[in-house]
Amino acid sequence: MGAAFVVPRARSAAAGLEPGRTGRAWTLYTSGTATAAPVSFNPLSAQAYTGSQGLLYEPLFLWDAQKDRLLPWLATGAVWLSPTAFRIDVRPGADWVDSSTGAKVGTVRPADVAYSIELARSDTADPYHPLVASVASVTTGTGSVTVRFSAPVDYAQWQEYLWHAPVLPKAVWSALTPAEAVTDPNLAPVASGPMLLGRVDDRGACYGIDPHWWAGPALGLSFSFTRLCDMVSGPSGEQLSSLLAGRLDWSNALLRGVANLTGTKARGYGVQTYYPAPPYMLAASTAYLAINTSASPTDELGLRRALAQALDPGVVASGDYAGTVQVANPTGLLPELSGWVDARVVRRYALHYSPGDARRELEKAGYRGQLLHMLVPGGSEDLARAASTIVSQLSAIGARLAVVVEPRGVVEAAVAGGHYQLALVRSAGLASTPWPYFAGIYAPPGGGGPGVGPPARSLLQRADHTPTSDTLTLHRLYSALEQGLLEQLPVVPLWYSGAWFEASTSHWSHYPVAGSRTDWYTPVMWPGWLGATTTVLALAHLRPA
Repeated sequence: MGAAFVVPRARSAAAGLEPGRTGRAWTLYTSGTATAAPVSFNPLSAQAYTGSQGLLYEPLFLWDAQKDRLLPWLATGAVWLSPTAFRIDVRPGADWVDSSTGAKVGTVRPADVAYSIELARSDTADPYHPLVASVASVTTGTGSVTVRFSAPVDYAQWQEYLWHAPVLPKAVWSALTPAEAVTDPNLAPVASGPMLLGRVDDRGACYGIDPHWWAGPALGLSFSFTRLCDMVSGPSGEQLSSLLAGRLDWSNALLRGVANLTGTKARGYGVQTYYPAPPYMLAASTAYLAINTSASPTDELGLRRALAQALDPGVVASGDYAGTVQVANPTGLLPELSGWVDARVVRRYALHYSPGDARRELEKAGYRGQLLHMLVPGGSEDLARAASTIVSQLSAIGARLAVVVEPRGVVEAAVAGGHYQLALVRSAGLASTPWPYFAGIYAPPGGGGPGVGPPARSLLQRADHTPTSDTLTLHRLYSALEQGLLEQLPVVPLWYSGAWFEASTSHWSHYPVAGSRTDWYTPVMWPGWLGATTTVLALAHLRPA
């Protein structure tokens, strides 16, 4: 983790918002990430607007999912000094810059990194608090921070912290109360990132280039645009029209019909996706049917087996999503984590679509037509369409299913508390290890029954407490978790929801594309992606069309 890395140099652009360089030719318009007007630029807030993390605040490392590696960012490297001591080398030359004035107001120091970790450790409202539960102390040295852990160390969760959590300016945040640290709207940001906050209104937020950004001299990075405006998302059809008209450059929304406007079969529209053919999009998260193994009648394994064999996710992928998603591996692990999939376990234990077998399993399970209830998060047209297909497929084997639409938070709370029969769920999404995915399945109190609950949670805990470098042990543990999933079916993985990305080539080119040697980066500005993965490198790689 201590090695530096080289990023292809982007075409240089003048810094700031000089006269004559603020028009359409110098502006990148993005959308598809926010559904409400900006009210906060605090990266710890659940209401943080697009760019709060990534354009303003930055993590210690970025996660390059395509190449399975951590990239040094505000840290130049890190090393385990012992099984319970971890040293972070803080990047020299990074400055805190005030968006209100454009002036440098300080330097990013080890004290800022230490403060950010301590804040997450001490403040339970900090969204990164669970990831640092095993941290015992943080001390600063000359150019470095040493983090000491209580044994056993939560190695997997600590690795997620390194590329997700922002480094905050201690001088600003230490003046806030614990409640304000997470709730303050931070409308005059002092940050280290590539952009400064500019205009904010009900339509969205515009950012201007930070001329003091450390990655210019350190990594040779710069932007070909001088302004980035992220607009509040409109309806899918409206965004697609704006994309085709060249009013919108980059969308991270699922735009219905885009499959007909991209690739070799649709030349002339000027619309680009990450892949030129199905599935068009990178995989972002796993959609699965969560089954409560502790509630009647879904506590009956035969019923769960029947449900698994009755579902054909290929119909959902090709029909409801028009080919913009791909069928999930039976384990549900994202393609980026395919190296952790035990193929022998999959061959032996995975069930496959077979309506005949499903009917027989249903009959053996003693199912007598009881009405099953499936929770579905509201506000997602794609999930609503998919839920309708699932109802139809289960009806074909004689299972009765009622869809119950609730707000996403209500569904998540019901699954975590075990107050459900079935639920259509999207997993936590992109991660650097399989641990967060399996934690989402096995950690909820209601997420396991006989043969699934305590044994699986013990395996999960052991995986978290195993150093990430001990891949032999981790492969054995994750293989056992995969086997438990396939045998006991607490979930049935269905498809990979896409990292929606559609781009117009009217004004900008060199968007990320699969298979490229120079711009394979993640083209996603969602929370948890921008400012955590390589999206900022994708932005730096853009050129005028």
